[in-house]
Amino acid sequence: MSKQAQIKAVRGMNDILPSQSSLWLEVERVCANVFSRNGYQQIRTPIIESTHLFARSIGSDTDIVSKEMYTFDDRNGDSLTLRPEGTACVVRAGIENGLFYNQQQRLWYTGPMFRHERPQKGRYRQFHQVGVECYGWTTPDIEAEVLSMVSQVFKALGLTRTELQINSLGDADTRERYRAALVEYLSGYKDKLDEDSQRRLSTNPLRILDSKNQDVQALLEEAPSILDFLSERSVESFSRLQRYLQALDIAFTVNPRLVRGLDYYNDTVFEFINAEFGAQSTVCGGGRYDRMVEQLGGKPTPGFGFGMGLERLIQILQEQDAPISRQTSAPDVYLVSVGDLAREQALQLQVALVQAGHSVQCFMGDGSMKNQFKRADKSAAALALIVGEQEAEAQTVSIKPLRRTKTPLEQQTVAQKDVANIVTNLLESL
Repeated sequence: MSKQAQIKAVRGMNDILPSQSSLWLEVERVCANVFSRNGYQQIRTPIIESTHLFARSIGSDTDIVSKEMYTFDDRNGDSLTLRPEGTACVVRAGIENGLFYNQQQRLWYTGPMFRHERPQKGRYRQFHQVGVECYGWTTPDIEAEVLSMVSQVFKALGLTRTELQINSLGDADTRERYRAALVEYLSGYKDKLDEDSQRRLSTNPLRILDSKNQDVQALLEEAPSILDFLSERSVESFSRLQRYLQALDIAFTVNPRLVRGLDYYNDTVFEFINAEFGAQSTVCGGGRYDRMVEQLGGKPTPGFGFGMGLERLIQILQEQDAPISRQTSAPDVYLVSVGDLAREQALQLQVALVQAGHSVQCFMGDGSMKNQFKRADKSAAALALIVGEQEAEAQTVSIKPLRRTKTPLEQQTVAQKDVANIVTNLLESL
């Protein structure tokens, strides 16, 4: 009888193991904290949407729609797609649920996205994203607020050496005039363009600016700059954004070749870059998309937002050895108990300590006191709480420090009814 092949995770879709999940939870907590304190509310959308949503919003000529989406027909013959990004989903939900009608919205989301790309460092086929979307503002002050929030998140996480790059794509007329000038310039070098850039020359020439081919980038050195084609309104708005960023002490550079990979952007686009991370250096990116709500059937509503990949962010935090990346999921307290009555009381103590705000592990199953203490030490808990047969009869608990402290602590025995307050005071003194 042949041995069955081991079932493994689908290529490019990774498990997040318990040893990693504490860091993920902390990063997600920091993001949620920053967003909520700035007045943003969470929205949750399905991971499956109509394929037409992404074709209409992202652009049928983009790599995402033409090459990377996970698309299938359901039993009714409807074409459905696992969401490759979050913005279009939020717009669809906003239109469908009347969130944009005579309202301004500050929203954020988090969850898995799916793209059939070549898996590589910091990029997976199922990846997790945190995003922010704002609706109802045309002015650059909301853009500065959003960029400030990203900076607040990075500061709270301890992320360093990350550079903000900004650009303006102008309005539709600007992009049309610039497109013509860029095509005219690049047509003179068509034979030097790679195959992908030659294809884009007729379908989406602005995306050539984002080419990773170094020879193409060398050709672009003398290409026209989109900043020379901006309308007076776009110039004024982009200048105001730069003044706001300077007032907020947020360093930035203007990158005229920054276009992002989606067709729906206008005016301001941005990326936070960490050059040490190689080809996949973008930690967070986004911009303004004033036409999408109308394009998807709603009333004209300006939008601005970003998406931030958590896999890449967490990997950079670990490579930089940021303080948050060294945090562990060690409990505050480990409960040791011997005997059935002691175990009953230990379970009650666990509930009381958790309700007091502490993290607690309670030994389960059969085990000698020696074995339980080995587990307690391995857990990296600060304190061990011991309920033996004598403590159980007296309704007391022994508290034993497991780690060296600045002020030496001695083992002590206290009444079980007082243990939550005493443990709280001891942990605060460590």
